[in-house]
Amino acid sequence: MAKAILTIKAESSYKDLPEQHYHFPRTYLRQVEAARGDWIVYYEPRRPSGDLMKAGGRQAYFATARIADIITDSSRPDHFYALIEDFLPFDHAVPFKEADDYFGHGLRKADGSTNKGAFGRAVRNISDSEYDLILTSGFAHVLGKRDRERPTPDPVEEARIGFGDNPQAPYEIDSVERRIIAQVVQRPFRDRAFSAAIKTAYHDTCGVTGLKLINGGGRSEVQAAHIRPVADGGPDSVRNGLALSGTVHWMFDRGLISVDDDYSLLIAGSGVPDTITRLVNPERRLLVPARLDERPHSQFLRYHREQVFKG
Repeated sequence: MAKAILTIKAESSYKDLPEQHYHFPRTYLRQVEAARGDWIVYYEPRRPSGDLMKAGGRQAYFATARIADIITDSSRPDHFYALIEDFLPFDHAVPFKEADDYFGHGLRKADGSTNKGAFGRAVRNISDSEYDLILTSGFAHVLGKRDRERPTPDPVEEARIGFGDNPQAPYEIDSVERRIIAQVVQRPFRDRAFSAAIKTAYHDTCGVTGLKLINGGGRSEVQAAHIRPVADGGPDSVRNGLALSGTVHWMFDRGLISVDDDYSLLIAGSGVPDTITRLVNPERRLLVPARLDERPHSQFLRYHREQVFKG
C-alpha cells in the first residue's frame, strides 16, 4: 500500500462527493490501486473547474480520508470510483508550499522551481513521512501547536461575554514518537477537528439564530452539529455539519427543527415553544458559509428531514 494525494476541484465536473467517493479515469488506476486500504490527502488546485480562464482555488491540502475500495463507473467507460471512509477536514488549509519548502518530495526542481509535471497529476503517491508532515500542519490547532484561524472579528456581530472559561486544551498526545495516523481514527481527535472546521466555516456564528458569542477566554460558544449522525453513517465533513448555539443544537438533534434543500428553516408543528421560535433569524433561512463546497449537502439534509425531523 502507499498513501496518495487526490486532486479535486471545487467545481468538479465529476460531481464528486469526497466524503464518500472520488471519481477518476483509468489513467490514474495504478496510483489509486496502490493506495487501496491506505490513507490519502485531498488537494484543491488553483483552477476550481475545467474552465482554463477561471482561478481562485486554494492551492492547498484540505482533508484526509481512507480508500476503502475501488469500483467501476457503470455509466462511463474507463472510469472508476474510489470509495471513501474516515473523511476528516483539516482545521486549516495547508498550502502546497510554504516559502521554499514543499509538502511533498519531487515537487521542487533542482533550480528551486515547481515541478509542474509531477504537480499537475491528479493522483500521485506519497511516502508515510510526507503524509505525516501534511497532517501535522493541517491539524496544528488540534495538536495544540497554533491558534485556530479566524476572520477579523466584527464588533457589530461579536459580543464578548465573560463566562470565565479558559480556551480549550490541546489534544493530548501519548508519546512524541506516536505517528499522527494513530490519532486520526480516534473519536476525541476527530470531534475536535470537526468542531474547528465547522466553526471556521461559519465564522463562529450560529446558522439559525445568527448569534456569535465568544467567551471571556476567547473560545467560541457555538457548537458543531452533525446533520446525519456519525452513529448512522454520517461523515465528519463540513457539508454534514452546522454551527449551532447550544439550545438550537439540542432542538436539531431531537428533530424539532430542520433545514430544507433551499436552506429555509423548518420548525416542528408541536413541541416548540413560541419563545424558542423567536430566536430564529428574521429571514428564517440557514446562514451558510460563503464557499459552495462548505454548505450543507442536500443528501445529508434530506436524511435529517426524513429520519429525524418531527415536522
